[in-house]
Amino acid sequence: MEAKPNTIYRALDRKAAAITEFTMRQYRTKASTWVVLGVGLVAISLVLLIYVDVMSTGFESIDNDGDSEDPDGDGYPTGQENKYGTDPYMATSNPGLLRPSIEPEPASNYIDEDGFDISISGTASAQSTGYDDDGDCRESDRTNSQKDTNGNGIVCDIELRYNQYQGDWDVDADRYVDEDPDDAAYAAEASHMAFVLGIGKMGFVLLLGMFLPLFLATGLIREEMNDGTMHFMLAKPIARTEVFLYRILGYLGIVWPYFIAIGLLFALISGFIGPSDGFFRFQDLGVWLAIIFATMMASFVYGMLFCALGTMWRFGIVLAIPFAAWELGMCIVSMGAPEAAILRFSVIGWALMIVDAAAVIVWPNMELFILQGQTMEDFGLIWSTSNALNFFYSEPGVGGSGLVSAVFATVVLLVQGAVFWLVGGAIFKGKEIE
Repeated sequence: MEAKPNTIYRALDRKAAAITEFTMRQYRTKASTWVVLGVGLVAISLVLLIYVDVMSTGFESIDNDGDSEDPDGDGYPTGQENKYGTDPYMATSNPGLLRPSIEPEPASNYIDEDGFDISISGTASAQSTGYDDDGDCRESDRTNSQKDTNGNGIVCDIELRYNQYQGDWDVDADRYVDEDPDDAAYAAEASHMAFVLGIGKMGFVLLLGMFLPLFLATGLIREEMNDGTMHFMLAKPIARTEVFLYRILGYLGIVWPYFIAIGLLFALISGFIGPSDGFFRFQDLGVWLAIIFATMMASFVYGMLFCALGTMWRFGIVLAIPFAAWELGMCIVSMGAPEAAILRFSVIGWALMIVDAAAVIVWPNMELFILQGQTMEDFGLIWSTSNALNFFYSEPGVGGSGLVSAVFATVVLLVQGAVFWLVGGAIFKGKEIE
């Protein structure tokens, strides 16, 4: 077989592969690398253990309308007495006296009898949700006006009207609709989605995506300069900006498989444990893939930035810590104000936008789902799970569809990484190797 000519491109390929492979070998043989990776895994695994405990323990349902109670002590719950037309407050009036064959029903039959309805339909300004699962609104002896107390032309529903002046939704429910919803089902669903978004944003993109580069990428160039081994990399004609890039590629060759493995593991665990009609929540995979991708992009940009800071000064981590504090603050801002202009001057804001875009695509009508929890709170329930989900969920702040937002954020991150590479390469060029 004829050998391929030794062109300049093949020479560059060999140099790139040699430096990248050398960098990866350095990482694999350092105990500090495995300590940092292990600490990151333990930190987010603690949150996973809390999630597993919460989901396995479950949530206790509440009898919101009180029809599971037995105020007269005759053994028949209020809901059963109402069904047969007897007086729930008089022991001498109960279904058993009317017909001896009627046995008292368990009180649990009258808890969560309205189920939990997550389907929402309608226009952007007025949407209908909820269903009269137990049939007490749709009873034949009720008039149409009694079945349609919110006057929207749909019997036995909950009307959600958008108030353009307040920028929020108003809730107007027909009487007897979801007066005792399945609050345990809602809490489980909201807790699961809050966990996925919370651990994805705070655990993966922020903790792993930023703090791993802080400890692993800051010394990529500086350590070789201090140890005197940089001379060997520069012995052959190769631009310093290329050395900078190839060192980053070696670092990414370690952390990216790490992110993918942990992300897929968390996706599998939450998929099997999370609430689902089947054996696995396949619909969440899109969000988990976005979380993994956003973490990879964040680690790429932060790696370029922190490596440049380390090249600038031998104590580059001191320079990197203020940037890390700034990004942490921007992460918190993005939870409450994803459209804030200040987020455009951060890395984390764009990385989290990828996760938000995936959530919008995978979980449509999320804002109305959260509103359902607030509706239950209006009925006297305090939904910490709804509040947690409301905190972690945000629509992409640049407008447009979820896919457009994700692509736009990815392009911005690539540009940021390229800028930091050029800056770091320029700093490296001006440094004298001792």
